[in-house]
Amino acid sequence: MTIRKLIAASMAVALLVAACGSAAATQAVAGQTGTSGSTTVAVRSIGGSNILVDGASSMTLYVFASDVANSGKSACNSGCATTWPPLTISSGATPSAAGASGKLGTITRDDGTIQVTYNGLPLHHYSGDSSPGDTNGNYPGWSAAKA
Repeated sequence: MTIRKLIAASMAVALLVAACGSAAATQAVAGQTGTSGSTTVAVRSIGGSNILVDGASSMTLYVFASDVANSGKSACNSGCATTWPPLTISSGATPSAAGASGKLGTITRDDGTIQVTYNGLPLHHYSGDSSPGDTNGNYPGWSAAKA
């Protein structure tokens, strides 16, 4: 087994353990939070597909297969949200899109933060992405959010 596969397998196990962990409040990673007056979500061609990216950082955004569209809830909380931080905006702000034709909205997370949704699905970053265009968060159950 190559080192890369071993690391990926270790990360997957750690994620599963963390997702079942504590109910502590989570917050988005600094610099990855949409703000009022800026474009919250944009569309970028990545790997031949039109993918949603954070309007401020151009980092890839992801959706979680366990989330139910228009449920008003995110299934990714606690340790899960440490690995896949939610795209959040300030209370009272309205999310905006550049080039995305779907519907943007918001939900209030268990910790009280406001998370941006696209077509009813909560949007997340991936903590393992370090540069715009990275799609390291494509794991079983997770996929880059398509525009």
